[in-house]
Amino acid sequence: MRKEKKERLEKRGWKVGSADDFLGLTPEESKYLDLKISLSENLRKLRNEQHMTQHQLARLIHSSQSRVAKMEVGDPTVSLDLIIRSLLALGATNQELANAISSST
Repeated sequence: MRKEKKERLEKRGWKVGSADDFLGLTPEESKYLDLKISLSENLRKLRNEQHMTQHQLARLIHSSQSRVAKMEVGDPTVSLDLIIRSLLALGATNQELANAISSST
């Protein structure tokens, strides 16, 4: 946000901050969410690179298409464990997982 716009909003009584501030997240919670989003994005990317539908991935991991869709958007009801197992089922290497994790910070 431009400095002038921020100052104008603050003069009018608005509080300008980050999503972390708005949600009251601790630094650890923020990093956890960044990690989950990064892994979710990598899952979608890898699935698309393999020209696989969500339904096909769901069959591969013995889940449902709706669960795959939730994984790909980082839904809070989906565990990191399931996202990582799905990445591995798609053939992701340890290095690719490490890259996804390191890009989240």
